[in-house]
Amino acid sequence: MTTLRTNQDLDPDRLREVFGIFPSGVVAVAALVDGVPVGLAASSFTSVSLDPPLVSFCIANTSKTWPDLRRAPHLGVTILADHHSTVARQLAGAVEHRFDGLPLIVTAEGAVTLDDGLAHFDTTIYNEVPAGDHTIVLLRLSAAGRSQLPDPSPLVFHRSRFGKLHHA
Repeated sequence: MTTLRTNQDLDPDRLREVFGIFPSGVVAVAALVDGVPVGLAASSFTSVSLDPPLVSFCIANTSKTWPDLRRAPHLGVTILADHHSTVARQLAGAVEHRFDGLPLIVTAEGAVTLDDGLAHFDTTIYNEVPAGDHTIVLLRLSAAGRSQLPDPSPLVFHRSRFGKLHHA
């Protein structure tokens, strides 16, 4: 049996390694800002509430994208499929090339989603909660839809790598 280390061993590199043991899905969060698609990939997405309908993701306080993205009246959230590992890397890359070649859906309110995602949400910012070096962003759903793929499988982020679920 492994023993737990004391809180003096909770340095950021060790925490990142330990947090990475827990797999998570990956979403794209995007909107039109001043007529241009702006967005990012997030692996901290989760459902929060059915009444009111809320979801959340966490964003680093050092994000250069979030200050622009949060100005949008509506944000699109796309649950990425297992074939989106390149897309997730692209959304984390150079700002001017994040949406190059991607099939986008843009709502009248400016929410941007990827056409081939597993699920799409049109959201508005409900609240932002400071949480250490990140901010928890609570989003209220305006609309939701899912892919009609026969056997959809999500993109998984685990131990700092993208992967797929393996079904037994």
